[in-house]
Amino acid sequence: MNKVMLMGRLTRDPEIRYSNAAEPLAIARYSLAVDRPISRERRERGDQSVDFINCTAFGRSAEFVEKYFRKGLMVGIVGRIQVRSYDDNTGQKRWATEVVTDEHFFGESRASFESRGQGHDGGQNYNYQGQGQNQAPSHGGGYSPPVQQQPPADNFFEVDSGGLDDNDLPF
Repeated sequence: MNKVMLMGRLTRDPEIRYSNAAEPLAIARYSLAVDRPISRERRERGDQSVDFINCTAFGRSAEFVEKYFRKGLMVGIVGRIQVRSYDDNTGQKRWATEVVTDEHFFGESRASFESRGQGHDGGQNYNYQGQGQNQAPSHGGGYSPPVQQQPPADNFFEVDSGGLDDNDLPF
């Protein structure tokens, strides 16, 4: 069985292209920085160990990635490892290993992402609310659960109902 589940932060904005087929197929490429578990001693010294994983999404998944994923966003993915070979410009054979993604999840809320100064929406509205927030990796590295907001004294939260329509939803 070839199944991969990862959680990490995007190292750059996704790159989207379309195939030259009769019906063009969207192809999104991006890279995830995924924490690697290390010993407590090394962690206490401030050492970090990160793997940079290349990912590719096709079709509707690629369009979703293009619309909602941005550099620095914490995401979870499910897919499979694929190894391919190609000849470079000099005719030398090269190998590439990547994760072909099937499923994508948000690992943090939009507010959390934007509070770190990473958010730039390019004029788009994102609806990150409630998706993937409770999906922590089992080793506990690099993930902090969302901060629970305390209700006001009257026990009612304010609801912002302005500007949300069906086009803002990712499904």
